[in-house]
Amino acid sequence: MKALVTGCAGFIGSNLSDYLLDLGYNVVGIDCFTDYYATKIKKSNIRYSLKQKNFRLIKKDILDFSEFPEVDYVFHLAAQAGVRASWGENFHIYTKNNIEATQKLLDFYKDIEIRKFVYSSSSSVYGDSNLPMNEKSLLKPVSPYGVSKLSAEHLTYLYWKNYNVPTVSLRYFTVYGPRQRPDMAINKFTKAILNKEEIKVYGDGSQTRDFTYVKDVIKANLMAAESEFAGEIFNIGGGNQISISELIEKLEEFTGEKAMINKLEKQKGDVRETLADIEKVHKLLKWSPKVRIDEGLLNYIEWVNKTSRIDK
Repeated sequence: MKALVTGCAGFIGSNLSDYLLDLGYNVVGIDCFTDYYATKIKKSNIRYSLKQKNFRLIKKDILDFSEFPEVDYVFHLAAQAGVRASWGENFHIYTKNNIEATQKLLDFYKDIEIRKFVYSSSSSVYGDSNLPMNEKSLLKPVSPYGVSKLSAEHLTYLYWKNYNVPTVSLRYFTVYGPRQRPDMAINKFTKAILNKEEIKVYGDGSQTRDFTYVKDVIKANLMAAESEFAGEIFNIGGGNQISISELIEKLEEFTGEKAMINKLEKQKGDVRETLADIEKVHKLLKWSPKVRIDEGLLNYIEWVNKTSRIDK
């Protein structure tokens, strides 16, 4: 089998590429190495993949392609991340990288026979929805980032509806684990605690998140790709809903260090709480999360200490 992984040097994309390679897939990875965070981190992410003979890296912006590789599976993870950075003059970056890039891929593969197009969406499409967040919930994103991810979701559906592109969209809930982006909470909190630096908490710390371990997310991608379902949307949540304050307490316990916390004003676009209803994905794909929050955090801290990966 041959797979295309866009955003292959990113957090989830690099983990997925490694996993597919180990399963014997031939993987073509696309990444344009945007400046959202340091290129050296992304190069480190794909160090394993680059050593594999069944991996090919293409350093190029999706919008600069005239045609894409012929593959069996497309895993579309490339995106402009970040809720807080998506406001104002930066929004054009999100429309370009999240909406236009998705449309270009879909428009090309509508004329190519593929087994599945798996799109990586986000729980940000829900906004401040009632809990647990269900695939049939009213979608009310509260950030420009969430709007861009929802727009791309709509594109995957319309290309399935009109051109029979076998799409599946996966709504991730706060993914964490090895290679996590430096701007994400668990990475920032772990870095601050280990370096005896101040942690910035936006809000009172009672806001909650449904944390999902990256290995579970990777398995969800493969199960979605190999399934019979198309035109579907699935929540991918870890069932690990805890508050930010509780998260910091766990990190203190597992590192043996005390956190220095500075509580700041809540940021625009941050939702109050998230919790995934995963009944649909469990019923149809037989997927369920395996890694609980304590195990995941211990794995992450071990990885940080092993790799000295505390991004400065």
